[in-house]
Amino acid sequence: MTKMTRFLMSASAAMALAAPAMAQDHSFRFQSSDPSGNPNFVLQQGWAADVAEKSGGRIAIDLLPVESIVAHNETQDAIATGILDGHVTDLSYFSGRDPAFGLMGNPVGAWSDPEQMLDFVENGGGAELLNQIMNPYGLQFIGATTPGLEALVSAVPLDGVDDLAGVKIRAPEGLVQSVFAAAGASPVNLPGSEVFTSLDKKVIDAADYSVFSTNQAQGLNEVAPHPVYPGFHSMPLVEISMNKEKWDALPEDLQHVMTQSVRDFARVQVAALAEADAAAVAEAEAGGTITVHDWSDEERTKFRGIAMGEWEKVAGQSPAAQQVYDALTAYLTEKDLVQ
Repeated sequence: MTKMTRFLMSASAAMALAAPAMAQDHSFRFQSSDPSGNPNFVLQQGWAADVAEKSGGRIAIDLLPVESIVAHNETQDAIATGILDGHVTDLSYFSGRDPAFGLMGNPVGAWSDPEQMLDFVENGGGAELLNQIMNPYGLQFIGATTPGLEALVSAVPLDGVDDLAGVKIRAPEGLVQSVFAAAGASPVNLPGSEVFTSLDKKVIDAADYSVFSTNQAQGLNEVAPHPVYPGFHSMPLVEISMNKEKWDALPEDLQHVMTQSVRDFARVQVAALAEADAAAVAEAEAGGTITVHDWSDEERTKFRGIAMGEWEKVAGQSPAAQQVYDALTAYLTEKDLVQ
């Protein structure tokens, strides 16, 4: 039985036990940035049920899929005004409000492992910094999770930074494009719906898309059989936050329940999706259809060094972004993750 299966069985049991108990002390409505049925959303539903179980039924969270109440990038305002109580969402969606959210939400090249990011948030000052930035907007940051490190889809062999020279790579606008450009690649702006066709027709050589299991399920590795896995570039920080006044009204023991539940959930999500990735890699390799390229620590560090030059440019765009930059670089230096 997988960790994901055990978690969902426990979550189902918790929901069944909580259903008859209508007199919860606190009832909250959260919106996710994932659609109903998406593996991440299913896991998030398990988190909501886990909160009910850990709180003895005193907290009930109604978790809604993306766009149920407001657009995916409008949830911060909806939480501040009380339309929603909280969200589970990609922090970088709010980079238009302050570039600090984008830099913290996906500092391209920063992380080689989900645990590095989670440790920065939980023990390296990231959570405190996020609340310093979010509290003025009426939000309380509870904790972070992530779907994991994205694989890089590639039709050409890529074994290090030098191999990126001239590679036409699909990448989102903003920091991701600027980092790849600084590394010598030629970024192309394309919607996700056009990635498969563009790779198949050789319009592009590579693509920043998703985690390995998703790439494999959508057939991308069939037309681009040189994936870089584990990836080296992108790992989104998914925040779980709520209305600050409602957070402050919670008793201290229930605040602890919420914080601990997110920490537990992050490990469950990372393990479940890593398990799915490993199974997809094994299946693809068994079929002899792909060649996996795993960058060395030296090459990952080299790419991170290039990325930091682009982070510094973002840091100059707002005082909060400068704080994020300083905290990130201090943590990476302390952990010997930069040259």
